[in-house]
Amino acid sequence: MAEKKNYYEILGVDKKATPEEIKSAYRKLAMKYHPDRNQGDEVAAEKFKEVNEAHETLSDPDKRAAYDYELEHPGMSGFGGFGGGGGFQGGGFEDISDIFSSFFGGGFGGGSARSARSEVGEDIQREMSLSFMDAAKGCKKTFSYTRNEPCGACRGTGAKNGTEYSTCSRCQGKGVIQQVQNTMFGRTIRQTVCPDCGGDGRSIREKCPDCKGKGYQRGETTVTIDIPAGVNTNSYMKKKGYGQAARGGGTPGDLIIVFRVEPHKIFVRDGFDLKMDLPVSFKTAALGGTVKVPTVDDTFDFTVPEGTQSGQVFTIRGKGIRSARNGTGNLILRVIVEVPTKLSRDQRKKIEKMDDELELKQQEKMRKYSDNLEALYGEKPYEKRK
Repeated sequence: MAEKKNYYEILGVDKKATPEEIKSAYRKLAMKYHPDRNQGDEVAAEKFKEVNEAHETLSDPDKRAAYDYELEHPGMSGFGGFGGGGGFQGGGFEDISDIFSSFFGGGFGGGSARSARSEVGEDIQREMSLSFMDAAKGCKKTFSYTRNEPCGACRGTGAKNGTEYSTCSRCQGKGVIQQVQNTMFGRTIRQTVCPDCGGDGRSIREKCPDCKGKGYQRGETTVTIDIPAGVNTNSYMKKKGYGQAARGGGTPGDLIIVFRVEPHKIFVRDGFDLKMDLPVSFKTAALGGTVKVPTVDDTFDFTVPEGTQSGQVFTIRGKGIRSARNGTGNLILRVIVEVPTKLSRDQRKKIEKMDDELELKQQEKMRKYSDNLEALYGEKPYEKRK
């Protein structure tokens, strides 16, 4: 017999976790293992499947109660009767909760039914593309999307004008009814969703003509969000209550906005640091000089030291991306020396003359290097030029 999966461990929550804690844990894991972010990753695909399976069970009070019982009493989910007797056949979860509810004051059945007004609508996830600078500096964006919006005409009640309803006479507004049954094990009390009002606790006298009694309509929602400085690809924001509307005036879900940041022509981002190549002339690299360097907000003067080599890296503190939580990153410059091309004959002669003047110093350096290699390996790869 296969071992029962522990859905609480899969979601990383305690067995006493509230529905809100379960929902929050599910959102984080579903986003982490989503197939769109882990293309071709079979392990992530299996994790995503397990997370959804765990959420489907633990988010439903009836399924969760049955699952908890089976977790505590392994092997009891399909028995035919107590002590082999024939009075209890089939043995599903629903039957288990019926029998034990008489001994625990309705512990398994009680509270498991929920009204429509306690339901929460589904979340909506949308991607938003941002320019590199908008993401680095922060911005305000307005966009529209389609969802199930709470009906304004009936205020989500499903009743005309939001008033044409009354308390359900069968359940007295509770949304659930109790069914009492005498069995061989004693008296059982079972709670179920009221069939007359569907768990809403209200009886609609006249349906809202706009939403046909559903409490929501399909429509376009426009939302404006303030994006803080420093967001990056796969960063996300949550807009509470802007997801799908729930039936019967329940709480709407949330809007989750995932960012995709476009690349920049000059900067490359590394966390909150910025990296860039800084082209300088041969003269500036050799003799030193001042060059203008761009940042996210403006430019500043950077002094290139004399004798700077191509590929040399300089770190300028506090010139990276600002973040409310992490301070400001650094700007990392890699110097690229631009070697002149298409020289005139006169320019070539001048460079050759300069090279001849520098040759003695260069030869001295090479001779010392060669002597060191000879001392170490018995080889002398560099000989003095004749």
